[in-house]
Amino acid sequence: MATISVIVITNNEEHNLPRLLASVKFADEIIINDSGSHDRTLEIARQHNCKIIQSEFVGFGAAKQSALNQAKSDWVLSLDADEEIDATLADSIKKAIASPRFDSYEINRKSQFLGRWMLHSGWYPDYLPRLFRRDRGRFTSDTVHERIEINGALGKLEGHILHYTDPDIEHYLEKLNRYTTLSADSLEQQGRQFRTLDVLVKPPANFVKMYFLKGGFRDGIQGLILALLSSFHVLCKYAKLWERQRR
Repeated sequence: MATISVIVITNNEEHNLPRLLASVKFADEIIINDSGSHDRTLEIARQHNCKIIQSEFVGFGAAKQSALNQAKSDWVLSLDADEEIDATLADSIKKAIASPRFDSYEINRKSQFLGRWMLHSGWYPDYLPRLFRRDRGRFTSDTVHERIEINGALGKLEGHILHYTDPDIEHYLEKLNRYTTLSADSLEQQGRQFRTLDVLVKPPANFVKMYFLKGGFRDGIQGLILALLSSFHVLCKYAKLWERQRR
C-alpha cells in the first residue's frame, strides 16, 4: 500500500490547525514545521500525534522544504494551516496514490474572504500542484509565493482544498504587512530597481484586472473590497522597495 505524508508550516495556528488535521486523518504521518508559536499550536499537534520540527522562519520556501525533508512516505500532500480538504478530495487522493497515473496532481483551491467563497476575482478556479511523489517534488527557495517544482507528469484531482484565508480585514492587513515586506526583500535581492511607474500604474491596473476582467464585481461587496485591498498590497510592496533603495 502506498503511504502519504502531510506537511504543514505553522506559527500561532491554534484556531486553524484542528480543522486541517481533522480533514487529513487518513495520512500515515503529519509533519509540522513550527516557527515559534506561543499559543496552543504545538499542544494541538502533539494531541494528533504529528511529527514536530521547529526552525527559525527565513521564508516560506525554505520552511516547506524543511518539512518535506522530514517526510518518509511515498507521497506528499502540502497544505497550509488555514486550509482543509473536502470529502471528495480525500477520496480522490486515496484513489490516486493507490493506482497512480501521474507523478503529481493539481488540486483546485476555493478561498473564503470575509465570509464569502470567492468564485471570481482571479481567485477561482485556482489549480495548484499539492500532491506529489516524495522524490519528484521540491520547493523553490522564494521567501514568499514559493512554488513546487515537479519532475514528472502532472494530473488533476476532483474535490477542493478549502482555504479560509481572511476572516476579517484586520487579519488581512496584518498579513499584508508581513507579505509585502517579504516581497520587497525578495525584489531587492533579485536586483529589481524601483520605478515610479510601479506605484503609478501597477496598483490601478491590478484593480481593473481583478474587479472587471476577472469578474470581481460578481463576488459582491467582498469582491470590491478584495480588489481595492489587493491594489493597496501592490502599492505597499513597491513602496517598501523604494524605501529600501532610498536608504
